[in-house]
Amino acid sequence: MRLPVICIPHGGGPWPFVDIGLDEREKQSLVAYLQSLAAFAPKAIVCVSAHWEEGVPTVTSSPRPPIVYDYYGFPPSAYSITWPAPGDPALAARVRKLVESAGFASGEDPARGFDHGAFVPLKVAFPKADVPTIQLSLLKSLDAREHIALGRALAPLRDEGVLVVGSGMTYHNMRGFRGGGSEDSEAFDAWLEDAVQREPKERDARLAEWTAAPRARAVHPREEHLLPLMVVAGAAGDDRGKISYSDRFMGVRISGAQFG
Repeated sequence: MRLPVICIPHGGGPWPFVDIGLDEREKQSLVAYLQSLAAFAPKAIVCVSAHWEEGVPTVTSSPRPPIVYDYYGFPPSAYSITWPAPGDPALAARVRKLVESAGFASGEDPARGFDHGAFVPLKVAFPKADVPTIQLSLLKSLDAREHIALGRALAPLRDEGVLVVGSGMTYHNMRGFRGGGSEDSEAFDAWLEDAVQREPKERDARLAEWTAAPRARAVHPREEHLLPLMVVAGAAGDDRGKISYSDRFMGVRISGAQFG
């Protein structure tokens, strides 16, 4: 059975496991959404995190990926969080073959582990850490069209029991959290909800021109946290999308999307 593709908000740092002063209702809302992902029961996961960029699409290829604590300023317990999901070198090779067939060069990193864009939300969703998982990098170009094309190359994985997960944030301006970013986030989120649900060709065209959206650069001064959505939209192919999660988090509106 063909799996959907999803783009999830991964929150801020180690937010589910360390007290960072979140509103409890908002925290539990996002936790419940992430926990619902287990119902997809994937054989394996390819996670595209906002926190890894390379010159070419690059995969993790370790059979036992470590944890990358790529955040700072949190209590000591934040640096002992574990999520010992196995890697999948065969899946890494399969992803490389797919992206190369689409005209990309590719690479692999046998030492890199799961960054917090992967291990934090996936630990909530799959706490047993029993689903083989690899990460696929973003491109340093930060070009939206390139990322849609990259996602399109991954589409065959959906028929192979692999869940393609984009992990980012639909709002990511550090100056606006807990402060003045609320109106910007609401305006951009309304545009995004409309764009995601459009006919696929129009959807991809709108996402490629995302900087024309209301408050776009106020919401994303740098686009790396939006690009996982572009990859997921590409992998969606002709499947229509929907907003699968929308709520407040740290004073702003954030959303998740599902296709198929």
